[in-house]
Amino acid sequence: MPYLVTQRHRAPAVTGRIEPDPTLPRVCIIGAGSSGLAAAKTLYLAGVPFDCFEKGTRVGGNWVLDNPNGQSACYETLEINTSTRRMAFSDFPMPPDYPAYARHDQVAAYFEAYVEHFGFRHTISFDTEVTTVERAAVAPADLADPTPAGTPGWQVSIQGPGGAETREYSAVLVANGHHWDPRWPEPAYPGSFDGEQIHAHDYRGAEQLSGRDVVVVGSGNSALDIASVAAEVAATANLSQRRGQWVLPKFTLGIPSDEIAVPGWAPWAFTRARLRIAASTAPSVARYGLPAPHHAPGQSHPVQSEQIRDALRSGRVAPRPGIRRLAGDTVLFTDGTRARADLIVWATGYKVTFPFLDPELLAAPDNDLPLFHRAVHPDLPGLFFLGLLQPIGAVMPLAEAQAQWITEILTGRSAFPSQEEVRSRMAAMHERSRRRFYASPRHTMEVDFDQYLVDLTRERRRGRRRAAQAGERP
Repeated sequence: MPYLVTQRHRAPAVTGRIEPDPTLPRVCIIGAGSSGLAAAKTLYLAGVPFDCFEKGTRVGGNWVLDNPNGQSACYETLEINTSTRRMAFSDFPMPPDYPAYARHDQVAAYFEAYVEHFGFRHTISFDTEVTTVERAAVAPADLADPTPAGTPGWQVSIQGPGGAETREYSAVLVANGHHWDPRWPEPAYPGSFDGEQIHAHDYRGAEQLSGRDVVVVGSGNSALDIASVAAEVAATANLSQRRGQWVLPKFTLGIPSDEIAVPGWAPWAFTRARLRIAASTAPSVARYGLPAPHHAPGQSHPVQSEQIRDALRSGRVAPRPGIRRLAGDTVLFTDGTRARADLIVWATGYKVTFPFLDPELLAAPDNDLPLFHRAVHPDLPGLFFLGLLQPIGAVMPLAEAQAQWITEILTGRSAFPSQEEVRSRMAAMHERSRRRFYASPRHTMEVDFDQYLVDLTRERRRGRRRAAQAGERP
């Protein structure tokens, strides 16, 4: 069933501290953004001993404007692209007075309230950066041979207020996000530019665009948001896209579009049809001069905007194709047109990187990192990933489901399938994704929200049966 239907009422607040069970594996969580908080709360309630390290001074990660951790890409006009009802954690709904699509400050306040409600702020070490994560000398060989409780599988070095130190853990949960390491055009465009160039990661608000001759490059949500602001405050505003996208409306028939959900067990064709219907309810942006998409709705990550059509229609934003070269104070485009510019905003996406891991141990070239249910690397037992996916929908409920599954694994309530089955199912999931979305680094982690939850729920049931059967054997 769609997640919206299964969402529960708010869980009771936790009063008093829950003491960890020393017989359970000790865990490290990297990051206190949305995924790290889901992991911390789930482990805390299960009595699993853990440390959560946050580089900044606040929880909330990417949703905190000018987050002291330096990782956030939040900007003044940022709001969620999934409705509050679909984005919230299952047992902690967003406040009923929030708009259908909450602002960044409302989302940040929601995370603060979540931490206070479940009482686990004391488990988070702020101003503490994880510098290296290495396999311990004694480590499990594969998923079928998990690290016994108390046996270190990983060594984690940190730098915090008390200085540098190294700690040992049975498992590490990576929740450092994937919208913080800017991807710049590669290779760089020919020519030189005399003005200022910034990545969308460093954009904060209208003041940076005011009175400027601006070229925004990109076709994702950030590019459309920034171009829409430039339309209001810049001297001139241009939006350059090499490849067109379907820009979906946030509302369909007066309700948030993502609340018109299909059951997760339904064939992908149903979701694809829903996205195509949504795309048909608003004029194509190609009508206003942007490149026409060469793919059908549903074959790329959804892009939404309520302002860009008006900005294009009014002429406040000039549509441009891809860039051919840079020439001093001018940007030349592939159709032979040019635009004067003193600021280029590259909204060209992000790289998936893990600065605390040796690239020889693990890396994600072109953002490609195959994982079992987007959470488990079959060759690195005890190393888990949360929120390392790009859903057609919200990340938070999926990270919560991942945290619940991982907690069941760590506490022995669930068991993995065989290594052969893990790899076989990973290959099938990868092939399914490859057929659905056009080839691009932005689609290497793409999943369908409802189907992902159904698939992971099924795996959790199977895992509990495996664990029970293993416990029954002499």
